[in-house]
Amino acid sequence: MAARDRRNGRSGGCRLRPALALGTFLLLLAGCDGGKPVLREHKAETKNTGFPAADRPVATIVSARWSTEEARDRLNEAGQVMNLAGIKPGMTVADIGAGEGYYTIRLGQRVGKEGRVVAEDIVPEVRDALATRVVRERLDNVSVRLGLPADPRLPEASFHRVLMVHMYHEIESPYEFLWRLRPSLTPDGQVIVVDADRPTEHHGTPPELLKCEFGAVGYELVSMRPMPSAGGYLAIFRAAGERPEPGMIKACKSGARATPAAMQPGEGSE
Repeated sequence: MAARDRRNGRSGGCRLRPALALGTFLLLLAGCDGGKPVLREHKAETKNTGFPAADRPVATIVSARWSTEEARDRLNEAGQVMNLAGIKPGMTVADIGAGEGYYTIRLGQRVGKEGRVVAEDIVPEVRDALATRVVRERLDNVSVRLGLPADPRLPEASFHRVLMVHMYHEIESPYEFLWRLRPSLTPDGQVIVVDADRPTEHHGTPPELLKCEFGAVGYELVSMRPMPSAGGYLAIFRAAGERPEPGMIKACKSGARATPAAMQPGEGSE
């Protein structure tokens, strides 16, 4: 799963039932709000939202796919990420920037019938294609919805884990996005980020920059480690203390790379 356009869209969602006939399914999707995505240059615009603008480029758009699912499964990428994230049956998990659904499908299988997965993307066509796949895979515990570029529009106090895999560098308003994401976590909820250690304009996020941007919005780092099977590193954050007022958030400077102390060796597995 790689770069996708998250620059435009309106929130919306569908609960999908595998038993739906295709015609009914298409009508169901027609009732979801949408609109054509607008491709924009990688520099974030300064908007009068009260949140600071990111002091870094935003990655340009490539595709909704990071790599082939077969290649990723040969490395057990999803299995390792889910193990390190502590994802277990019965959990409620969000897959932000879900793209073609590599993680969505495997998360749905991992959390089981008692768990729930919400797959979110801001591109209507990507959302619709993933919704079709969810029906085909007969995953009744998965919902697919449309979010906003600066707001995933997730229900409050609902998610044990939120995954953002190879997409964080595309968020043009990271402080507002993380601020609006935070209420969706359960008291023990965690946010898991997988990204490459390179500048944001080259489709990665330097780990120290990631840590700084999360910290500015009131998250603390739980762990960070190299993740070669996923093409970079894995970081886990949790909410800590009070959520700051937007005007109190200070933008981080780009260009930092991880220090050895910030990275933990090994990928681990359960």
